[in-house]
Amino acid sequence: MKKIISVVLTVFFCTSIFAAELTASFVTSEAAKKDSVEESVSYLKNQISKMTVAAEKRATYVFLASLQEQMAMYADAQKSYAQAAAIAAGNAEGMPKKSNEQIVLDAVRCALSSGDYATADSYLNSAVRNSKNADVQAYIKLYTQWSALCKAEEVSDIQEPVVMLQAYLKVDSMNTVKPAVLLTLWYVTGDSSYSKEITKLYPKSIESSIVKGDAQLLPTPFWFFVPKSGEAEQGTGSFAVPEEPKQTSTQTAAAEKPAKFTKWQLGLFRTENNAKLLADEVKAKGFDSYITTEKRASGTTYYIVLVREDKNGNVADRLRSSGYDCYGVE
Repeated sequence: MKKIISVVLTVFFCTSIFAAELTASFVTSEAAKKDSVEESVSYLKNQISKMTVAAEKRATYVFLASLQEQMAMYADAQKSYAQAAAIAAGNAEGMPKKSNEQIVLDAVRCALSSGDYATADSYLNSAVRNSKNADVQAYIKLYTQWSALCKAEEVSDIQEPVVMLQAYLKVDSMNTVKPAVLLTLWYVTGDSSYSKEITKLYPKSIESSIVKGDAQLLPTPFWFFVPKSGEAEQGTGSFAVPEEPKQTSTQTAAAEKPAKFTKWQLGLFRTENNAKLLADEVKAKGFDSYITTEKRASGTTYYIVLVREDKNGNVADRLRSSGYDCYGVE
């Protein structure tokens, strides 16, 4: 009998340990240890199929979707976000807090990024449209116009969404998405007044980095196939910098020396685990990587992956040779 009880207890404790491991926090942490993003995605899909607690499964789907989105797998990300939103559960312990409304909007964004405006519209016309959250309503309005732009086939088709976006700039309730509205108007009209407003009002935003030329828009159907009434001229890293006073010949000579950066930025993420995944991957290749944070006016915290320059001064070249885009930060 003692042997039977011992066996039962052993099985019980093993089962308990196994069940404890299948939390979103544990699974996503293990995914971050994989050698490649592809392995992480495969691992997450496998673990999700074993999960039984709704909140844990929901949180893991969100993490998987955010990872797929960072990899430009927009159709897959859209489906993962949709699966998460379909789970009636709260937030998992130790994971970022997100309402189902926010997750639906994530699915909309990914659908539009893949050019699937029909699916995006179906989400926008779901229960999320009745949200009482002002920020959610702001994104619904923005994404509705993005969907209209996505459907456009000729320049004349963008006139109405452009007018709506211009009107949103004057509405206080749209302040949360104003950088994105300005970026969209700049991109489709080529009007530099919008890019100048971005760099003036939101100098540290990702939108500002894009118009300066420090970052690039991802090659998604939405951005690359929408008709444009003008050509948006991206800067070279010094866009909208105030004119400096005239310098002496000595100062000019000094200014002509290449800027020496102390660190290099690789990526900006909404999810800390995604940032950690990249930072760990780069660190494993011999780079001195670390993560810092930036909180936007909307309340969203972004996780920025940086790599320190070394004494040889060739970190940027090594990063690019390893397949990582980066830009200097003083």
